[in-house]
Amino acid sequence: MFWRILWRLLWASRSRLALALVAVASGATICAALVNLDLDASDKLTREFRSLGANVVISPAQTANTAATMDAAVMRRIDAQQAPEILAAAPYLYLVAQTGDEKIPVPVIVAGTWFDQIARINSWWSITGRRVSERNDAADCMVGSEVARTLGLVPGSRLTLRYAGREATFIVAGVLTAGDSEDSQVFVDLAAAQNLAGLSGQVGLVQLSVRGSTRAIENVMNGLARALPGLDVQPVRQLAVAEGRLLERIRGLLFATVALILALTALGVLAAMAGLALERRRDVGLMKALGGTVRRVMRFFLAEAAAIGILGGIVGYGAGMLLADWVGKRVFATAISPRLIVLPVTIGLMIGVALAGALPLRLLGRVRPAEILRGE
Repeated sequence: MFWRILWRLLWASRSRLALALVAVASGATICAALVNLDLDASDKLTREFRSLGANVVISPAQTANTAATMDAAVMRRIDAQQAPEILAAAPYLYLVAQTGDEKIPVPVIVAGTWFDQIARINSWWSITGRRVSERNDAADCMVGSEVARTLGLVPGSRLTLRYAGREATFIVAGVLTAGDSEDSQVFVDLAAAQNLAGLSGQVGLVQLSVRGSTRAIENVMNGLARALPGLDVQPVRQLAVAEGRLLERIRGLLFATVALILALTALGVLAAMAGLALERRRDVGLMKALGGTVRRVMRFFLAEAAAIGILGGIVGYGAGMLLADWVGKRVFATAISPRLIVLPVTIGLMIGVALAGALPLRLLGRVRPAEILRGE
């Protein structure tokens, strides 16, 4: 009986309820678009920041005059944290080797690392030739543009490095341009650098690419500091702070806009339901005269509001995905992927807003059946 009466009420008031549905669907469209933008644009923005390089550095304690090294087993302890925010971790071992004529040697800074990890951290590097992207590639190296210009190196050239009586020869796979100190370095495999320096199983520092807000990055750093006692875990302040602040500001702006839209949508539903309540004063009075309680009468209005919220949320989700894609292309110059998780979130928000807009109708409980039956 309840559903039959509800259907008749909905059909009889379809014109006025349509106005409430338009208000809810409009609010749902904007909310769905903004929530989807927050989810997708934040991920894309994080990936853009991560392409700028590492934002956390782990280093050993420094002695009075010489930079200390640390056991390469630190990489296993970092992996053991299983932090999904850590996108890449690259160990480094630096040394100043010599190349060229033994009588007139040319000093060069050699950086031993894992090529597969620096490819993920420094994806923005411009490479002429071939990028070395495999770990344990002891035959190839990559040289910075300044080193290549000074030594006359091109992809395919042979480069011999000497250090403390040890010697190693590499093939230049690619010449990199980073616009920073990397342009003056030679990158070789970590194991090759350890053999050349005579520091087997040692690394100088570890660079990490960690995604997330400022708080998320700080949580990862705190976890690493506890797992790595005696080592310094420090952020690359400019990248970590800038990324976290920008993400927080974008998210704050989007959710403030969503809150405003929800408030306006609730007012629209309230206006529509208030007009509907005035039309149904006689129906309410008759229901109460026949023994209906205020709670039972309110169930009809709340059920109508919930139905409007569900239908408006579904329609608004579809329109919101189109709006999000349009905004993404116009503002962020990238396509925004629709997220299915936004659908239940949108429907839930619209049901809550519709019910909130209908709650003031509890004042209908003050309707007196006698006055209605007398035609007052």
